[in-house]
Amino acid sequence: MKLHVLVLAAMVASCAAQETPKYPEYPSETPATLKPTETGFDYARREVMIPMRDGVKLHTVILVPKSATTAKKAPILMTRTPYSANILTANRASAHLGAALYGYDNAVDTIVGGGYIRVVQDIRGKYGSEGDYVMNRPVHGPLNPTPVDDSTDTYDTIDWLVKNIPECNGRVGTLGISYDGFEPLMAAYHPHPALKVTVPMNPMVDGWMGDDWFHNGAFRQQNLPYIYEQEGSRSNDYKWWSDAFDEYDFWMKAGSAGEMGRRHGAEQVGFWRNILAHPAYDEWWQQQAVDKLLAKEPLAVPMMVVHSLWDQEDI
Repeated sequence: MKLHVLVLAAMVASCAAQETPKYPEYPSETPATLKPTETGFDYARREVMIPMRDGVKLHTVILVPKSATTAKKAPILMTRTPYSANILTANRASAHLGAALYGYDNAVDTIVGGGYIRVVQDIRGKYGSEGDYVMNRPVHGPLNPTPVDDSTDTYDTIDWLVKNIPECNGRVGTLGISYDGFEPLMAAYHPHPALKVTVPMNPMVDGWMGDDWFHNGAFRQQNLPYIYEQEGSRSNDYKWWSDAFDEYDFWMKAGSAGEMGRRHGAEQVGFWRNILAHPAYDEWWQQQAVDKLLAKEPLAVPMMVVHSLWDQEDI
Protein backbone atom coordinates (compact mmCIF):
# COMPACT_ATOMS: atom_id res chain seq x y z
CA MET A 1 0.00 0.00 0.00
CA LYS A 2 2.77 2.42 0.92
CA LEU A 3 4.61 1.55 -2.30
CA HIS A 4 1.53 2.44 -4.36
CA VAL A 5 1.26 5.79 -2.59
CA LEU A 6 4.93 6.55 -3.23
CA VAL A 7 4.61 5.64 -6.90
CA LEU A 8 1.48 7.84 -7.27
CA ALA A 9 3.23 10.75 -5.57
CA ALA A 10 6.22 10.39 -7.88
CA MET A 11 3.94 10.40 -10.93
CA VAL A 12 2.17 13.56 -9.74
CA ALA A 13 5.52 15.27 -9.10
CA SER A 14 6.73 14.23 -12.52
CA CYS A 15 3.65 15.69 -14.24
CA ALA A 16 3.98 18.94 -12.30
CA ALA A 17 7.62 19.23 -13.27
CA GLN A 18 6.85 19.04 -16.97
CA GLU A 19 7.05 22.39 -18.72
CA THR A 20 3.88 23.96 -20.02
CA PRO A 21 3.97 23.63 -23.78
CA LYS A 22 4.82 26.87 -25.56
CA TYR A 23 2.47 27.92 -28.31
CA PRO A 24 3.06 30.58 -30.95
CA GLU A 25 1.89 34.03 -29.86
CA TYR A 26 -0.81 35.84 -31.80
CA PRO A 27 -0.62 39.57 -31.00
CA SER A 28 -3.71 41.34 -29.69
CA GLU A 29 -5.33 43.77 -32.05
CA THR A 30 -6.55 45.97 -29.17
CA PRO A 31 -4.21 48.82 -28.16
CA ALA A 32 -3.27 49.22 -24.52
CA THR A 33 -4.89 52.67 -24.59
CA LEU A 34 -6.82 54.04 -27.54
CA LYS A 35 -6.29 57.74 -28.13
CA PRO A 36 -9.29 59.07 -30.09
CA THR A 37 -8.67 61.83 -32.59
CA GLU A 38 -10.92 64.86 -32.96
CA THR A 39 -10.64 65.30 -36.72
CA GLY A 40 -13.68 67.18 -37.97
CA PHE A 41 -14.96 68.00 -34.49
CA ASP A 42 -16.47 71.45 -33.97
CA TYR A 43 -15.40 71.40 -30.32
CA ALA A 44 -12.50 70.28 -28.15
CA ARG A 45 -12.96 68.11 -25.07
CA ARG A 46 -10.78 68.59 -21.98
CA GLU A 47 -10.88 66.71 -18.68
CA VAL A 48 -9.27 68.28 -15.63
CA MET A 49 -9.13 67.81 -11.86
CA ILE A 50 -9.82 71.19 -10.27
CA PRO A 51 -8.42 71.69 -6.74
CA MET A 52 -10.69 72.96 -3.97
CA ARG A 53 -9.59 74.99 -0.95
CA ASP A 54 -9.19 71.83 1.18
CA GLY A 55 -7.02 70.07 -1.42
CA VAL A 56 -9.76 67.79 -2.80
CA LYS A 57 -9.87 67.71 -6.62
CA LEU A 58 -13.09 67.61 -8.61
CA HIS A 59 -13.35 65.92 -12.00
CA THR A 60 -14.50 68.41 -14.63
CA VAL A 61 -15.31 68.06 -18.34
CA ILE A 62 -14.80 71.18 -20.45
CA LEU A 63 -16.24 71.35 -23.97
CA VAL A 64 -14.86 74.30 -25.94
CA PRO A 65 -16.46 75.11 -29.31
CA LYS A 66 -13.96 75.78 -32.07
CA SER A 67 -15.56 79.20 -32.56
CA ALA A 68 -14.48 80.10 -29.01
CA THR A 69 -10.93 78.99 -29.76
CA THR A 70 -10.80 81.63 -32.50
CA ALA A 71 -12.67 84.48 -30.78
CA LYS A 72 -11.44 83.86 -27.20
CA LYS A 73 -14.48 85.70 -25.86
CA ALA A 74 -16.86 82.90 -24.96
CA PRO A 75 -18.87 82.75 -21.73
CA ILE A 76 -19.05 79.56 -19.67
CA LEU A 77 -22.26 77.67 -18.93
CA MET A 78 -21.69 75.21 -16.08
CA THR A 79 -23.60 72.34 -14.49
CA ARG A 80 -22.45 70.52 -11.37
CA THR A 81 -23.91 67.03 -11.05
CA PRO A 82 -23.94 63.82 -8.97
CA TYR A 83 -24.79 61.83 -12.12
CA SER A 84 -21.39 61.50 -13.89
CA ALA A 85 -19.94 64.29 -15.99
CA ASN A 86 -18.49 61.71 -18.38
CA ILE A 87 -21.81 60.03 -19.04
CA LEU A 88 -23.58 63.35 -19.53
CA THR A 89 -21.08 64.51 -22.14
CA ALA A 90 -20.14 61.20 -23.73
CA ASN A 91 -22.28 61.01 -26.86
CA ARG A 92 -19.32 60.69 -29.25
CA ALA A 93 -21.30 59.35 -32.20
CA SER A 94 -21.08 62.78 -33.78
CA ALA A 95 -18.34 65.38 -34.16
CA HIS A 96 -20.81 68.15 -33.27
CA LEU A 97 -21.17 69.65 -29.81
CA GLY A 98 -24.96 69.63 -29.94
CA ALA A 99 -25.01 65.89 -30.59
CA ALA A 100 -22.52 65.24 -27.78
CA LEU A 101 -24.96 66.83 -25.32
CA TYR A 102 -28.20 65.68 -26.91
CA GLY A 103 -30.30 63.36 -24.78
CA TYR A 104 -29.24 64.90 -21.48
CA ASP A 105 -28.82 68.62 -21.78
CA ASN A 106 -31.93 70.76 -21.61
CA ALA A 107 -30.22 73.78 -23.14
CA VAL A 108 -28.53 72.39 -26.24
CA ASP A 109 -29.90 75.04 -28.59
CA THR A 110 -28.83 77.83 -26.24
CA ILE A 111 -25.36 76.36 -25.70
CA VAL A 112 -24.61 75.78 -29.37
CA GLY A 113 -26.32 78.90 -30.68
CA GLY A 114 -24.75 81.12 -28.05
CA GLY A 115 -21.24 79.76 -28.52
CA TYR A 116 -20.93 78.83 -24.85
CA ILE A 117 -18.10 76.84 -23.34
CA ARG A 118 -19.92 73.92 -21.67
CA VAL A 119 -18.61 72.73 -18.31
CA VAL A 120 -19.98 69.69 -16.45
CA GLN A 121 -18.45 68.72 -13.11
CA ASP A 122 -18.83 65.71 -10.80
CA ILE A 123 -19.67 67.05 -7.36
CA ARG A 124 -17.55 66.11 -4.35
CA GLY A 125 -17.48 62.37 -3.67
CA LYS A 126 -19.21 61.23 -6.87
CA TYR A 127 -17.80 59.43 -9.92
CA GLY A 128 -14.46 60.98 -10.95
CA SER A 129 -14.22 63.51 -8.12
CA GLU A 130 -12.33 63.06 -4.89
CA GLY A 131 -13.68 63.69 -1.40
CA ASP A 132 -16.65 62.46 0.61
CA TYR A 133 -20.22 62.56 -0.67
CA VAL A 134 -23.02 63.99 1.48
CA MET A 135 -26.55 64.22 0.07
CA ASN A 136 -27.31 67.93 -0.49
CA ARG A 137 -24.31 68.77 1.68
CA PRO A 138 -25.35 71.49 4.17
CA VAL A 139 -23.45 74.77 4.05
CA HIS A 140 -20.65 75.43 6.53
CA GLY A 141 -22.25 75.90 9.94
CA PRO A 142 -23.91 73.89 12.73
CA LEU A 143 -24.63 70.89 10.46
CA ASN A 144 -21.30 71.03 8.62
CA PRO A 145 -18.18 71.93 10.63
CA THR A 146 -15.88 71.54 7.61
CA PRO A 147 -14.80 74.61 5.60
CA VAL A 148 -16.30 73.23 2.37
CA ASP A 149 -19.77 72.83 0.92
CA ASP A 150 -21.43 73.04 -2.50
CA SER A 151 -21.26 76.82 -2.36
CA THR A 152 -17.49 76.93 -1.75
CA ASP A 153 -16.87 74.17 -4.30
CA THR A 154 -18.76 76.18 -6.90
CA TYR A 155 -16.84 79.33 -5.99
CA ASP A 156 -13.46 77.56 -6.23
CA THR A 157 -14.43 75.92 -9.53
CA ILE A 158 -15.47 79.21 -11.13
CA ASP A 159 -12.29 80.85 -9.88
CA TRP A 160 -10.19 78.14 -11.55
CA LEU A 161 -12.18 78.17 -14.80
CA VAL A 162 -11.90 81.90 -15.47
CA LYS A 163 -8.17 81.80 -14.77
CA ASN A 164 -7.32 78.65 -16.72
CA ILE A 165 -9.51 78.59 -19.83
CA PRO A 166 -7.91 81.02 -22.30
CA GLU A 167 -11.00 81.06 -24.54
CA CYS A 168 -13.18 82.32 -21.66
CA ASN A 169 -14.35 85.94 -21.38
CA GLY A 170 -14.52 85.76 -17.58
CA ARG A 171 -18.32 85.42 -17.36
CA VAL A 172 -19.99 82.29 -16.00
CA GLY A 173 -23.58 81.10 -15.79
CA THR A 174 -24.82 77.97 -14.05
CA LEU A 175 -27.93 75.89 -14.59
CA GLY A 176 -29.39 72.49 -13.79
CA ILE A 177 -32.54 70.58 -12.97
CA SER A 178 -33.59 68.67 -9.82
CA TYR A 179 -30.38 67.78 -7.90
CA ASP A 180 -28.46 69.59 -10.62
CA GLY A 181 -30.86 72.49 -9.90
CA PHE A 182 -29.88 72.51 -6.23
CA GLU A 183 -26.36 73.39 -7.35
CA PRO A 184 -27.29 76.74 -9.03
CA LEU A 185 -28.99 77.70 -5.76
CA MET A 186 -25.77 76.94 -3.92
CA ALA A 187 -23.87 78.99 -6.51
CA ALA A 188 -25.96 82.02 -5.50
CA TYR A 189 -24.98 81.62 -1.84
CA HIS A 190 -21.87 83.80 -1.34
CA PRO A 191 -21.28 83.81 -5.13
CA HIS A 192 -18.07 84.30 -7.09
CA PRO A 193 -17.83 87.73 -8.81
CA ALA A 194 -17.57 86.05 -12.22
CA LEU A 195 -20.98 84.38 -11.77
CA LYS A 196 -23.39 86.49 -13.82
CA VAL A 197 -26.58 84.38 -13.86
CA THR A 198 -27.95 81.25 -12.20
CA VAL A 199 -30.86 79.13 -13.46
CA PRO A 200 -32.23 76.50 -11.05
CA MET A 201 -34.89 74.31 -12.69
CA ASN A 202 -37.21 72.28 -10.47
CA PRO A 203 -34.49 72.51 -7.81
CA MET A 204 -34.26 70.55 -4.58
CA VAL A 205 -34.93 73.23 -1.96
CA ASP A 206 -36.28 71.86 1.31
CA GLY A 207 -36.10 68.09 1.64
CA TRP A 208 -38.92 67.84 4.17
CA MET A 209 -41.34 70.62 3.32
CA GLY A 210 -43.07 69.31 0.21
CA ASP A 211 -39.86 68.37 -1.54
CA ASP A 212 -37.97 65.20 -2.53
CA TRP A 213 -37.91 63.22 0.72
CA PHE A 214 -41.11 64.17 2.53
CA HIS A 215 -44.34 65.84 1.56
CA ASN A 216 -45.09 67.88 4.66
CA GLY A 217 -44.52 64.79 6.77
CA ALA A 218 -45.38 61.92 4.41
CA PHE A 219 -42.20 60.09 3.43
CA ARG A 220 -41.93 59.56 -0.32
CA GLN A 221 -41.25 55.83 -0.34
CA GLN A 222 -40.21 55.63 -3.99
CA ASN A 223 -37.10 57.64 -3.17
CA LEU A 224 -35.68 54.91 -0.94
CA PRO A 225 -34.14 53.13 -3.98
CA TYR A 226 -32.61 56.44 -5.05
CA ILE A 227 -31.05 56.99 -1.62
CA TYR A 228 -29.67 53.43 -1.60
CA GLU A 229 -28.09 53.65 -5.04
CA GLN A 230 -26.88 57.24 -4.75
CA GLU A 231 -24.99 56.69 -1.51
CA GLY A 232 -24.13 52.99 -1.82
CA SER A 233 -20.97 53.79 -3.78
CA ARG A 234 -19.17 56.60 -5.57
CA SER A 235 -20.38 55.40 -8.98
CA ASN A 236 -23.86 54.05 -8.10
CA ASP A 237 -22.63 50.47 -8.51
CA TYR A 238 -25.14 48.84 -6.12
CA LYS A 239 -28.66 48.51 -7.49
CA TRP A 240 -31.93 48.32 -5.63
CA TRP A 241 -33.86 45.12 -6.25
CA SER A 242 -37.40 43.82 -6.00
CA ASP A 243 -38.79 40.34 -5.50
CA ALA A 244 -42.28 41.24 -6.69
CA PHE A 245 -43.78 41.99 -10.09
CA ASP A 246 -46.08 44.69 -8.75
CA GLU A 247 -44.70 47.68 -6.82
CA TYR A 248 -47.73 47.81 -4.53
CA ASP A 249 -47.30 44.16 -3.53
CA PHE A 250 -43.59 44.75 -3.02
CA TRP A 251 -44.22 47.45 -0.41
CA MET A 252 -47.16 45.69 1.22
CA LYS A 253 -44.98 42.64 1.93
CA ALA A 254 -42.54 44.84 3.83
CA GLY A 255 -45.28 46.71 5.68
CA SER A 256 -43.34 49.93 6.26
CA ALA A 257 -40.56 52.04 4.81
CA GLY A 258 -38.40 51.25 7.82
CA GLU A 259 -38.77 47.50 7.30
CA MET A 260 -38.13 47.87 3.57
CA GLY A 261 -34.90 49.69 4.38
CA ARG A 262 -33.85 46.96 6.81
CA ARG A 263 -34.51 44.23 4.25
CA HIS A 264 -32.20 45.98 1.80
CA GLY A 265 -29.48 46.96 4.28
CA ALA A 266 -30.18 50.66 3.73
CA GLU A 267 -28.95 51.58 7.23
CA GLN A 268 -25.44 51.24 5.84
CA VAL A 269 -25.84 54.56 4.00
CA GLY A 270 -25.70 57.76 6.01
CA PHE A 271 -28.60 59.69 4.52
CA TRP A 272 -31.08 56.88 5.24
CA ARG A 273 -29.96 56.94 8.86
CA ASN A 274 -30.62 60.70 8.85
CA ILE A 275 -34.10 60.13 7.41
CA LEU A 276 -34.85 57.66 10.22
CA ALA A 277 -33.47 60.05 12.85
CA HIS A 278 -35.39 63.12 11.59
CA PRO A 279 -38.93 62.18 10.52
CA ALA A 280 -40.31 65.51 11.80
CA TYR A 281 -39.55 69.04 10.59
CA ASP A 282 -36.89 69.66 13.21
CA GLU A 283 -33.88 72.00 13.23
CA TRP A 284 -31.86 69.53 11.16
CA TRP A 285 -34.18 70.10 8.20
CA GLN A 286 -34.87 73.76 8.83
CA GLN A 287 -31.20 74.76 9.09
CA GLN A 288 -30.40 73.38 5.62
CA ALA A 289 -33.53 74.59 3.80
CA VAL A 290 -32.08 76.56 0.88
CA ASP A 291 -34.93 79.07 0.63
CA LYS A 292 -34.33 80.06 4.26
CA LEU A 293 -30.57 80.38 3.65
CA LEU A 294 -30.96 82.60 0.59
CA ALA A 295 -33.59 84.76 2.30
CA LYS A 296 -31.06 85.82 4.95
CA GLU A 297 -28.93 87.83 2.53
CA PRO A 298 -29.53 90.03 -0.55
CA LEU A 299 -29.61 88.30 -3.90
CA ALA A 300 -26.32 89.24 -5.59
CA VAL A 301 -26.74 87.32 -8.87
CA PRO A 302 -29.68 87.46 -11.33
CA MET A 303 -31.67 84.26 -10.94
CA MET A 304 -34.33 82.67 -13.10
CA VAL A 305 -36.23 79.90 -11.35
CA VAL A 306 -37.81 77.53 -13.88
CA HIS A 307 -40.60 75.23 -12.78
CA SER A 308 -43.20 72.90 -14.19
CA LEU A 309 -46.91 73.51 -13.84
CA TRP A 310 -47.00 70.34 -11.75
CA ASP A 311 -44.12 68.39 -10.30
CA GLN A 312 -44.43 65.68 -7.67
CA GLU A 313 -40.89 66.09 -6.37
CA ASP A 314 -40.03 69.69 -5.74
CA ILE A 315 -41.34 72.90 -4.19
